[in-house]
Amino acid sequence: MEKYDVKFKKRFGQNFLKDVSIVQRIVQVSGVDSKSLVIEVGPGGAIMTRELSHYAGNVLAYEIDTDLEEELGKRLDGCSNVHVIFQDFLESNLVQDVSQYSFDKLYFVSNVPYYITTPILMKIISSGLSFEKIVMMVQKEVGDRFSTSPGSKEYSSITVLLNYFYHVKKEFFVSRKQFIPEPNVDSVIISFTERKDRYPLSDFSFFEKLLRDSFQYKRKTIRNNLKKYDLSIVERVLHEHGFDLNARAETLDVKVFVDLANELRK
Repeated sequence: MEKYDVKFKKRFGQNFLKDVSIVQRIVQVSGVDSKSLVIEVGPGGAIMTRELSHYAGNVLAYEIDTDLEEELGKRLDGCSNVHVIFQDFLESNLVQDVSQYSFDKLYFVSNVPYYITTPILMKIISSGLSFEKIVMMVQKEVGDRFSTSPGSKEYSSITVLLNYFYHVKKEFFVSRKQFIPEPNVDSVIISFTERKDRYPLSDFSFFEKLLRDSFQYKRKTIRNNLKKYDLSIVERVLHEHGFDLNARAETLDVKVFVDLANELRK
């Protein structure tokens, strides 16, 4: 079991894994190899970073807590293929940073700070970079929301958005007891594999807005949530998919929302 001689900072969502076997399993799920570049956010105590360094060509890690610089220096001594940037990942120029490396495949593997899980995913999407695979440890309830299907109560706008870009898979459960300090939630490993056959979308920003509006009031129907849109177009598209204006957003799959966005944008 890993031990850490650091002052944990709640504001950075610092909960470090202590069991290396879980880290080994995460790296195994990712499939990184010697010709790959891996992005990690929040290396913390470097337990994942060290494991990744054994398999990846290079590891580029972002750490917001500059107080960890000395500790990370010690823990990553000898890991010549690891570069740590002490910066907020959300403020980084990811495309420029990645361009400094030569690699065949790009991966993202991380035990991310839970309070910025969705912003991290949105930054990855907006970067336009093609990731072979994204593997993240997230709060269990968030993992349920990301990987669920239409008709479940967890299904939301972020579910649709992520499933537009990726095949989302829940890999395995991680108990809260595996962390120092112990958080008050359990976790799950989620993997995202890029969809090569994405539906054509004419305007991504409009698609995002349509999703937010569709799910704005979960108990309300599409008729009510989208009343500011052209409901005759909405009704026509819904009928083509076997629905009507009384349907709720959580019953509609990705294809319905893509068709709605494209037709309304015409």
